[in-house]
Amino acid sequence: ITQDIYQLIGYHDNQSGSAPLDSDGRILQRSKRGWMWNQFFLLEEYAGNDHQYVGKLHSNMDKGDGTVKYVLTGDGAGTLFLIDEKSGDIHATKRLDREEKAMYTLHAKVLDRSTNAELEPDTEFNIKIHDINDNEPKFAREIYFASVPEMSEVGTSVVTVTATDADDQTYGNSAKLVYSILQGQPYFSVDSENGTIKTALPGMDREVKENYQVVIQAKDMAGQMGGLSGTTTVSITLSDVNDSPPRFANHSFRVTAVESTEIGGAIGHIKADDPDVGRNAEMEYSIVGGHDTFNIITDQTTQEGVIVIKKALDYESKRDYEFRVEVKNTYLDARFIHGLQFKDYATVRVTVEDVDEPPVFTRNPYIIEVHEDTAAGSFVGVVSARDPDADNKYSIDRHTDLERLFNIDSVNGTITTLKALDREMSKWHNISVVATEINNPRQTTRVPVFIKVLDVNDNAPEFAMSYDTFVCENVKAGQLIQTISAVDTDEPLVGHKFVFSISPTNPNFTIVDREDNTANIVTRRGGFSRREMNMYFLPVVISDNDYPIQSSTSTLIVRVCACDSRGNMQSCNPEVLPFSDGLTTGALVAILLCVIILLMIVVLFAALRRQRKKEPLIISKEDVRDNVVSYNDEGGGEEDTQAFDIGTLRNPEVMDANKLRRDIIPEMLFPFRRTSPIKDNTDVRDFINGRLQENDSDPTAPPYDSLATYAYEGSGSLAESLSSLESAATEGDQDYDYLSNWGPQFKKLAEMYIGRSVDREA
Repeated sequence: ITQDIYQLIGYHDNQSGSAPLDSDGRILQRSKRGWMWNQFFLLEEYAGNDHQYVGKLHSNMDKGDGTVKYVLTGDGAGTLFLIDEKSGDIHATKRLDREEKAMYTLHAKVLDRSTNAELEPDTEFNIKIHDINDNEPKFAREIYFASVPEMSEVGTSVVTVTATDADDQTYGNSAKLVYSILQGQPYFSVDSENGTIKTALPGMDREVKENYQVVIQAKDMAGQMGGLSGTTTVSITLSDVNDSPPRFANHSFRVTAVESTEIGGAIGHIKADDPDVGRNAEMEYSIVGGHDTFNIITDQTTQEGVIVIKKALDYESKRDYEFRVEVKNTYLDARFIHGLQFKDYATVRVTVEDVDEPPVFTRNPYIIEVHEDTAAGSFVGVVSARDPDADNKYSIDRHTDLERLFNIDSVNGTITTLKALDREMSKWHNISVVATEINNPRQTTRVPVFIKVLDVNDNAPEFAMSYDTFVCENVKAGQLIQTISAVDTDEPLVGHKFVFSISPTNPNFTIVDREDNTANIVTRRGGFSRREMNMYFLPVVISDNDYPIQSSTSTLIVRVCACDSRGNMQSCNPEVLPFSDGLTTGALVAILLCVIILLMIVVLFAALRRQRKKEPLIISKEDVRDNVVSYNDEGGGEEDTQAFDIGTLRNPEVMDANKLRRDIIPEMLFPFRRTSPIKDNTDVRDFINGRLQENDSDPTAPPYDSLATYAYEGSGSLAESLSSLESAATEGDQDYDYLSNWGPQFKKLAEMYIGRSVDREA
């Protein structure tokens, strides 16, 4: 305590014979200012309710009479640290934490209390906080995750966990840590100095136990009693290594396959077990020695072996198969392959099941060639389908043979022609032949048949285009006037070769074959005249070189034209020349045509005037008939309705009887036109409108229309008309007994007339 006081207080009196010493026993030297030391020490977190005494400032200028005043400035002055103005004692106002701030720098002044004048210069000093063990070790995370390969050797490092202590590392043992394992023996251990966790047990197998929880403790004070500690948990997982080979649980598998399974289709799955995981459990399946009908592939997702069809199955040919399958790991660990067989074997038996399969054509597709112009019924080709279950019948899908050019024998599949074929119309015919199982019509198979029509030289060559050829009047002999070419719709194997020729006796033109399927038309003489002949017709014979040779004659029209000196056409119309010796034949024909036309016009005009002078329908005023006749009794008379036969309306079956109007005798300028029959149940309105249109457009009809409107009575009465028109003048000659046969509807009428006739006879 005495030494601490000496460290805090600077003495000005050297006559006492005693000097303050430092911590090493050396005599302390007073500074130039000669009134204080520059450093104080204070323990952190000092316990106590009162203000903690830190130290004392004292100046040589202080005589103890109260004239000196001490002033403190700097870090925490007035808040954390207070100074007694009279005595210079320094106190801390609250507990201090070294981990927050380890040292405070302050300044002290000595002032005259009355004048505030500085008695001593400003002096800087430090208050250093001494550390105590008040912080426990802490790990960065509460839980650590680590892994180590299974079957690792003892001492294999797993992970290093490190704790930190906020106490002073340079002072005492407050921050010196020691690591220990609280949970996890005997599998793991920990290095006490650096916290490295290592394996402590050999042969740890992941397939037995995979996860471990290890608790690590870090303790300060070098692990001594009273030290503080902290813990963390480390979750350790054993990672997999390929230490387990794949094994079949059952070394014999039986698979059933339907014979209709398509090539590449799966028929079964087999699986081996491997306790490893990840790539260590990846397996590969194969057929030992291979197989021509089956193959096995590995499903990478499920690690199963999938048996697939490599060649089509046939129940009728072979029904049972057997082969051996091998499975092995794709990745091997060299540390564990010694003494272990990392593969396994199993036997697979496949049984083929029969199905009612459709017919199968021997070829797909068929390509058949046939010559054109082959007669109907000629042989084209044969298609054949095989079905081991039953017999087949053949047919042509008529949607592919709309013109019905071909036929097929339903038993043997022979295709024949129904019509002659023309290659120029169609070079190929694509039809579909259907084979149907007789016992089960739902089992069908179709195959495309491509029929190629071979060319036969059956078309003659002709001009390639329409030529507009002219020759100048002043042309000279040997002048080229046109180059012609030809086309042929046939296609010979060696190409076309055309031969052109004209009559050798033609005095005007000749032809020169250019040997390249073209020919030149050349004048044989000069001096053509439009007056003598303005147009020449030149027949050209064109022949081909195929068998049989075909030829045709095409006519080349050559016009005679007036040309300039360079041969450019100016005019091809014949000139109008004056008559010299008389009329030419052309002029006579033209005059005759004009006369004939004039005569036809006169005849037509006369006929039209005669038609306009027809008598009207109503000849005299005595004619009581009217355009519209109305009756209030039960029906009208037939004689008043001859303009339109109303009987036709009542009974459509008699519509074919055409009657002429009695009041007009038509002139038969045009032949009689029979009206079109009307179907049964035709609407009366449509019938009347149709007849009106026929009469409107009929040239033999009168120039006006008559329309009689009647109610529709039905199909007609057996009694015919009851009209009084055109009845006999006297009733004595009438016999009304037939009225009794008309039925109850006419009973009253029969009684009236039959009774009247009896009275008259009496």
